[in-house]
Amino acid sequence: MKSLLLLLIASTTMLYACAQGDKSARPSPPAIAKETLASGAVVSIDYSQPSIKGRTIGTDLEPKGGQVWRTGANEATVFEVSKAVKVEGKELPAGKYGLFTIAGDGEWTIIFNKTWKQWGAFNYKEADDALRVKVKPGKAAAFSEKMTFTISKAGKVSLLWGDIQVDFKVE
Repeated sequence: MKSLLLLLIASTTMLYACAQGDKSARPSPPAIAKETLASGAVVSIDYSQPSIKGRTIGTDLEPKGGQVWRTGANEATVFEVSKAVKVEGKELPAGKYGLFTIAGDGEWTIIFNKTWKQWGAFNYKEADDALRVKVKPGKAAAFSEKMTFTISKAGKVSLLWGDIQVDFKVE
């Protein structure tokens, strides 16, 4: 009886541990947007896709106005460039960055933070910001249930979620 109980506990523990490793089973599954720009720089965004599920962005869901957001779900979103680029005309060295945003009514702040490996924005420190740029949000052409990033060959990065579209230029 004791060995059966130990076997049951061990099996349950192993199943739980394996399930935690399968990020695709999460409610906000992982996604990657990747593109090689005309300059030869490779831009990639590794993120988790939250879904709206009938909730309201800014009230029930992040981003909430004026607060730093991980720009996704689960781990902080990772923005990586293979070589130095300009984002909205400002220099960003090659490397990995935590991609954070601060939403505003008429303006969003896009943040590239040196601490890319972290959970959410709980350990975010402004002192670690490599770059901040400000952009204007717009209305998306179509509703997006899942938060999605796209990157064009021309370097236009778009964040699409609900009826929101936030673009920034990478050259």
